[in-house]
Amino acid sequence: MGDPVLSKIAELALKRSRLLLVLATVAVVAMGALGAGAFGKLLGGGFDDPDAQSSRAAVRIDEKFGGETNLLFLIGSEGGGRQGPGSPAVDERGRSVTDGLKDDATVSNVVSYWDTRSPRLISENSGEALIALHVKGDETERAERAEQLIDRYTGERDGVEVRAGGESAVSIDVSAQVSGDLAVAEAIAVPVTLLLLVLAFGSLVAAMLPLVIGLIAIIGTFALLFVLGSVTEVSVFAINLTTALGLGLGIDYALLLVSRFREQLTAGEEVPEALRTTVRTAGRTILFSAATVAAALAALLVFPPFFLRSFAYAGIGVVVIAVVAALFVVPPLLAVLGHRVNKGRLPWAKTVRRSDAPFWGRLAGLVMRRPALTALPVLAVLLLVASPLLGVTFGTPDERVLPEDAAGRQVATAVQNDFPTDEAGAVQIVSTSAVGAAPLAAYADELSRLDGVVRVDASTGTYTDGRSEPPGPAAAALARPDAQRLAVVTDTAPKSVAAQDLVADIRAVDRPAGTEMLVGGTDATLVDSRQSIGDRLPLAIGLVLVTTFVLLFLFTGSVVQPLRALLLNAISLSAAIGAMVWIFQDGHLSSLLGFTPQPMDTSMTVLLFCVAFGLSMDYEVFVTSRMKELHDAGADRTTTVTQGLARTGRIVSMAAGLLAVSFFAFGTSQISFLQMFGIGSGLAIVIDAVAVRGVLVPAAMRLLGRGAWYAPSALRALHGKVGLSEEPAAAATAGADRTPAGV
Repeated sequence: MGDPVLSKIAELALKRSRLLLVLATVAVVAMGALGAGAFGKLLGGGFDDPDAQSSRAAVRIDEKFGGETNLLFLIGSEGGGRQGPGSPAVDERGRSVTDGLKDDATVSNVVSYWDTRSPRLISENSGEALIALHVKGDETERAERAEQLIDRYTGERDGVEVRAGGESAVSIDVSAQVSGDLAVAEAIAVPVTLLLLVLAFGSLVAAMLPLVIGLIAIIGTFALLFVLGSVTEVSVFAINLTTALGLGLGIDYALLLVSRFREQLTAGEEVPEALRTTVRTAGRTILFSAATVAAALAALLVFPPFFLRSFAYAGIGVVVIAVVAALFVVPPLLAVLGHRVNKGRLPWAKTVRRSDAPFWGRLAGLVMRRPALTALPVLAVLLLVASPLLGVTFGTPDERVLPEDAAGRQVATAVQNDFPTDEAGAVQIVSTSAVGAAPLAAYADELSRLDGVVRVDASTGTYTDGRSEPPGPAAAALARPDAQRLAVVTDTAPKSVAAQDLVADIRAVDRPAGTEMLVGGTDATLVDSRQSIGDRLPLAIGLVLVTTFVLLFLFTGSVVQPLRALLLNAISLSAAIGAMVWIFQDGHLSSLLGFTPQPMDTSMTVLLFCVAFGLSMDYEVFVTSRMKELHDAGADRTTTVTQGLARTGRIVSMAAGLLAVSFFAFGTSQISFLQMFGIGSGLAIVIDAVAVRGVLVPAAMRLLGRGAWYAPSALRALHGKVGLSEEPAAAATAGADRTPAGV
């Protein structure tokens, strides 16, 4: 979209301002009605590659054996009293729950202590016993059915307590926590944002306009998620990212427009001309800014898990909503308000309304005079903060992302610590075809000899360290005419390095001839998830780098500026992610933030990279646009940088501060990887806006000298045809003291 289209938008806002505002109001009401049902369309989970071996194993077990255990009920005396299984009250409740579940058509594979009296299903202190089952259906159906079962059977009655755990219970706990955390985050972010806007603008009316656009973007986000959730799988966690992006980007883009409009009025332009200049110049910056964010988020589409793909769908959609709201709602509002945009002026308004920020210009001047002295300490600090990346490990989310008082986490902890073996955490193996008794027995015997394997249950018997026992009554459930299932119970800690190594050892065992043995279970899922993301990560990074380079070349006409931007962005991102490793993996600040240290979540770290990268380039566009304008007008190298920073410093710092607030608010979440994502994104934004834009950019420009704007002649000619540049009229005033056309 170039100047002609932007000019048409400005004319439409001037001539049909009230009509546009009425249509916008109708659209917001419609989006609000749609968005009210968004949570009902979103899913938990989505971290797994559907084509991975572990996922195929889960599907095969569902089809042939009624599914893996995904819900547990833990039954014992309230508060861990002495009366456990064997006492009349506990046994009566246990049998009642067992009978109810066995009669329920929505569940299968109900394995209860009160049926089997198996010592594996009673805690070592005999205080509690387990009922394990599989809830049928797809992601949505399982969630709804599991929630109904939990509501029906859990709770305390007559001194006996029933608690729910397992994958489905944890997913329900997480979804409920996300909903509550979102409300808390918005309750913090919106008032703080309004306060910062008032302080920045010094005018209540001017401050309200960006906030209105941010709220429109949030409402549009919920409507978008409802639509997307109706046609494809969308993660419930997309709510958190897209609302933060919607609020932040909506405010950022409106901030650019309102700030520019006030500048033009201050320069003496009449309202119509001020609006035309605002839409033509700031509008161009908004479009390129949005393109960089969308390009970074689009890279998430290469990953198979719908958890990551849903962020690409929703994130790109939110960027579009924010742009449309900014370009088609703010201009008509400004046309109607005119000079009244400065109503509600506060005492410091004159200072705030200055178009430049002398501090940033002086800082840039200092850095350019002493680039090594000023930039090297900053660079050293950022590299030090990034150093924990050298010891990073990756995992997938489990019950430990929940607070310690969550029922799903408490049950998981009890099963791991108090029961002889974690039956639900066993490695699951299923064949893709029929297997004879002799080759199956030989295969199970070989598996049982592996280090870390406690026993192997198969239809031919139970195998322990090469010794076999005859099959028991439950063994028949492990055989089908066209499939065999084995459960490999281990003594390795869930998701540990030893557990992942054991999965590799199991997959390396020679399988029976003529069939494929699919290895699944929790630890196999982790191995496959890491490999799935790791295999595609180079492609995703390559796409981000190439699209960003192309966009910045089209914007600047230089091949050096994109390379400079990518290098500095890599440094700031490394520092932000390194800090998250230090906090969330190594456990520093865990007591303050209330989380359990664990390996970095693979999917969330990739998401953090893409989002932070896109937002960093967002501010790169803000700053580079002014520097290029000054350069094209013939300003010398020092003036290009110092005046470019002076005239964008306030905008960048305000925009970064407001967007960082939206992300930092998620630091209040009770879900640890949401805390990591929110704090990491906010920190990346602050590092980029302060350390990179304030110090490293002017230092790099000083060191690059005239080469900073270099491009080969062929590419210069190409840019002349397809690139977007400021019009000469805007650039002509670039060397003057007043603010030129641009951002």
